[in-house]
Formats: sequence, structure tokens, C-alpha cells
Amino acid sequence: MIGPINQIPADLASTIDGRRPPMIQKERKKSPKMVSIDRRQMLREEYRSRINRVIDYIDRNIGKRLSLDELARVANFSRFHFHRIFHALVGETLNAFINRIRLERAACLLEGNPKKSITEIALDCGFSGSAAFARSFKERFGTSASEWRKGGRRDQSKIRKTESNEGQPLSKIRKDSGPASGYPIAEQPDIQRRLESMISKKQDIKVKELPELEVAYVRHVGPFQGVAGAFEKLMRWAGPRRLINFPETKLLAVYHDNPDITETDKLRSSACLTIPKNTRVEGEVGKMTIPGGLFAVARFEISQGEFGDAWNALMRDWLPGSGYQPDDRMCYEIYLNDPKEHPQRKFVIEICEPIKPL
Repeated sequence: MIGPINQIPADLASTIDGRRPPMIQKERKKSPKMVSIDRRQMLREEYRSRINRVIDYIDRNIGKRLSLDELARVANFSRFHFHRIFHALVGETLNAFINRIRLERAACLLEGNPKKSITEIALDCGFSGSAAFARSFKERFGTSASEWRKGGRRDQSKIRKTESNEGQPLSKIRKDSGPASGYPIAEQPDIQRRLESMISKKQDIKVKELPELEVAYVRHVGPFQGVAGAFEKLMRWAGPRRLINFPETKLLAVYHDNPDITETDKLRSSACLTIPKNTRVEGEVGKMTIPGGLFAVARFEISQGEFGDAWNALMRDWLPGSGYQPDDRMCYEIYLNDPKEHPQRKFVIEICEPIKPL
């Protein structure tokens, strides 16, 4: 409760009749330094947004010939500067990035499409022929495509460190999604029991047709756990725009790379929020369409440390005997609750893996 007017501080009292003291006026004005910082941040976010558009375009067209002119137009940068900007923000040259994405896509297809020839996979991923693909694959993974398809990738000793075009050593393929020790899962009874428990209820894993989703996203590059920070940025953007309306609004994470193949520091994930199609985005917040189609939808109620086990229960235990194989579309997790409100602080999630008949 405000007391008598003579007890109100002078700067507040002077606003009662509509006047505002000079001191408050000065405080409300941004200093030139603050304006400069805000502008730099805004410009940096705009650069990041344009590069994200290019990366999304590359993902959608990885099997096609991608020219510098074409990608510079997508980014709306001059072709003379685009290559340098891409390198500065992504940490790889444009050609190195495209080649890596093609090879990692091919590595996934070699495992998930046993009936498709290596040459067909090479062409589907944008390589000019099987010879060029074979050389690049051996250089990247330290083993041939045929050995990889047979399971040679599981022997970590066969995956040698190579030098990138930038002269930086490539890190080892991460093991976060599998057993920490690297032993086969059958040799770890505690992990095996957890997985068996997760897949014991067959009704928790269903095959469904899912619609396409229009989403706003904030991109994260690095270990998948770091996508939490991207969600914080996304929610700060969406809240004032009244775009959060649960349960109609869906909150999901899209994983663009396979953690068994891509180095940890290059893993791409997107914190996403479903939005109306006409929603405008800007800066670090981008917009994309997640394709619909046939999915394996696995519902889990798990603790924070069991996300890897949940994915393994679907991909390693359920999928091989299902009659389906992974399809080359985005996989994602949908978050169905606030774990802080759960009695055991657990996450209720749906893992959505795109599939097609084997």
C-alpha cells in the first residue's frame, strides 16, 4: 500500500500528474553501446537463419547436383561472399559439409535398405558414380561400403581418424546412443532387462499414418542433450506471440543426424513447435515442414537417463522383426507432459520413426 504522498520517493511522486523526471527518461533510453549490441545480435541471428535455410535445402535435395550459385540464392547472399560466410558459421566449407551429409546419409541407407545396391544408394545420395563414392566412403569411415553393410562399423578399431579439408582431426564416432562400454547389448544383462521391460507392452509401439507438421524451430549443433537450450529460446519467442496452446500445440525435437555415424560436435537437432502455416518467423527462429507418412510410434514413460534405452528398444529390438525398415524422412520425439508435474519426474514421450515395408 502506498503511503501519504510526502512519503513517496521524489522520482515516483513526480509521475502522478503525468510528468516523468529526467532521471527516469535517461534510464529508459538505450545507450549507443546497447543499441549497437542489439543490432549486432539481430544481424547475427539473421545470418544464422539464412544459413539454416541453406542447410534445410541441402537436406531436401541431397541427391541432386547442388551448385554454389543455387545455394547462394537460397541464402540471399552474394555468391562471392556466401562460401566464406557458410564456412565461418558452420565450421566446414560448403563442399565438405555437402560431402559429409551425403556420406552419412549413404551410411544410414546401407544399413536400412538391404535390397538396394551400393551403386543405387550412391546415386541417390548425389554421387556421380560408384567409384567416386567408394573412395570417399573409405576415406571417411576407414572401411568399404560393403563391409559397413555387413556390420563392420561396429568394430570401432576399423574406423580410423582422418583429416578434414581444414586439417582438423575427425573425432571418433560417438557411442552415447548405445552401451557405454561398447560391448554388445546381450553381454550387459542390466541394459538388456531394461530394454525388454520397455518393449514388453506391444501396444506401446504402433504403426501409424501421421500428418505433415508445420513447425517453427531453433537449430542446435552439438550433443543432442544441448537441444534443451534451443527449446528455451523457442519458448521465449513463441510465448509473447500466443503460439503456445496446449494440447493443440505440439512440442517436439527433430534429429537430423544419426549419432552412430555423425561426430558429436556436428550432430544437428531442432527444437520445434507446431504453428499455423501463415506464421511469420525471423532471426534465429526458422520454419520448416516435417513430412508426414507411415511411422512407428513408440510411447514411453521414462526418466531423463533412459532416452537412449527408449530409442534402442524401438530401433534395435522392435524394428528388425517388424517387417519394416527406416525410411529417409525426419525422425522426432513428441513431448506429452511436463516432467516437473509427474510424480516420479518422468517424461512421457512418443518416438516417431519414419518407416516403409522391408
